[in-house]
Parts: sequence; structure tokens; C-alpha cells
Amino acid sequence: MQTATVFNIQKFSLNDGPGIRTVVFLKGCPLRCYWCSNPESQVREPQVEWNERACIGCGRCLEELPGARAIKTGSRRHVDVGTLDARDEHVRRAVQACPMRALSVVGETKDVEEVLEECLKDLPFYRQSGGGVTISGGEPLVWPDFCRELVERLHEEGVDTNMETTAHVNPAAFDAVTRLLDHVYIDMKHGDARAHRAGTGVENDLILANTARAIAAGTDVLVRIPVIPGFNDSVQVAGMMAARLAEVGATRVQLLPFHNFGESKYDLLGRDYRLRGRKGLQPEDLEAYQKVFSDAGIDTFF
Repeated sequence: MQTATVFNIQKFSLNDGPGIRTVVFLKGCPLRCYWCSNPESQVREPQVEWNERACIGCGRCLEELPGARAIKTGSRRHVDVGTLDARDEHVRRAVQACPMRALSVVGETKDVEEVLEECLKDLPFYRQSGGGVTISGGEPLVWPDFCRELVERLHEEGVDTNMETTAHVNPAAFDAVTRLLDHVYIDMKHGDARAHRAGTGVENDLILANTARAIAAGTDVLVRIPVIPGFNDSVQVAGMMAARLAEVGATRVQLLPFHNFGESKYDLLGRDYRLRGRKGLQPEDLEAYQKVFSDAGIDTFF
């Protein structure tokens, strides 16, 4: 039975596909978007998080970590979580030693049966609302065999399936899984390959090619665009993306205005956040942006 590293199973979601849904978040992603709202999703392996506000500076974690590098924050002395391997037994003991639960591990290896059992607890809600299960990440297709087996098992139970993907994955793995799905949500970050690389670490050619094949295969595809200040929020970039999406046959686009809800997660991981303090966008800020796509014949909504 296939396994994957799961970092969250979110119940009663209304924004990740039709109806009431359970969202299964898998760790690991080939992109490094500097605005990522789930930075804990980027690495495949479990990671240690440190909640500074909960920490009382007792040092018990350090007693379990021989040779670990400690750093100071104000009057507190704590371990640099970015240097820790969550799979190490010493690290596990340090997490357990914290009396305030300021240290935690994000990500747990689960098999398909465990995830399926959790999802099926909400089967009545799926049936009443036309909902189902959405597999997300990170990039869920970092775990293609796990995703395929989970989708097949969900379909055996009559559950609607969706996937949120970057589409920057091996085409064979992409096709093998997406053609089983009822819906696919694909992120599009920028229409220019070099600008896409500057913002995400990868170019957009593979994403566009996979998107085109999914649409041609008859998959229900929704393209989603996270609109990020200073990166892709100009009408010029919108025009470029509308043209590229028209080329691959996309007919529906959802705009996702930038928000800073994930800012605190960078602190938990001991990482810097490039957009710290940046004000979020609202739909009314993007009326001209939306119009560019609508004028290109693409159904565009928030």
C-alpha cells in the first residue's frame, strides 16, 4: 500500500472544489514561490516548528539535543529549528520534552487506507452537498502512486475527486493521475518563462504543456492565478497570461488575490518571509485585471 507525508487533513472546506470537501495536504513541491502560504509544504520530509509565543525558554529541548545549535531571541534561548531533522530520535525526544508544546513536528507518514478512512467519515456531507475529496499540497504529484491509489479507492466509494496542482511534474505521472480525477485545479503564476522562474524557481513551459493535455483529454480544468503584488499584478502581465491560456484552451480562470495569512508559518520554521507586512489585495483592487481575461473570452471570477 502506498504512503505519503501528510501535513494536514482539513475538513468542511468550501473553497477547494464543488460542495463540502475534505482536503488532504501532502508535503513536497518542486516550486519555491516566495509568497507561498504553506511553506511547510515545500519539503517532502517532516519538519520541526517552533512557536516563540508558547516558548518559556526553559531549555529542556536543548538537553535532548547534543551538539544542536542554539540561538537567542530576545531573552530566550532556543534551538535553530532549521537545522533539525524531524526523523532523528533526539529531535523527537526534544519535541516531547517541551512542557508548553512550543515545539512540534509537521508532517506524518500515512498510507492510503489511513487517509481514506479519515475522508470517508464525512461521506454524508459529500453526498448532501455534491462535494468530495481534494488532494493538495505542496505538489501532490510528488507522490503520484499514492495519489492514484487514493483516487481509485475514493471512486470505489462513489466520492468526487479534485486535485490542486502546480502541473510542474513528469507528464506521464500527471496524465496517469489527472485522467482519473473529476476535476483538476492548476495554478498559473506568470505568462513569461523567465519571470516565472524568478518568482517560483522553475519556468512555465511544462506547466502549460500539462495544462493543454489535460484540457484536450476532456478533464474538467480550472486555472487559478494567485495575484501577487509586484510580481504578476499588472494588466500587462494579465494580458500575457490570458494569451497563453487561450493557446492551451483554458476557458475558466479563478483569481486568488494575495493574502498574508501564511506569514506566521515562516516564523514557525525559522525562515524569512519576503512579503512580510505587505497588505493583501481585494477583488475590487483587481477589476481591470479581471476585465483583461473577460475581454479575451475567458470566464474569470474570484
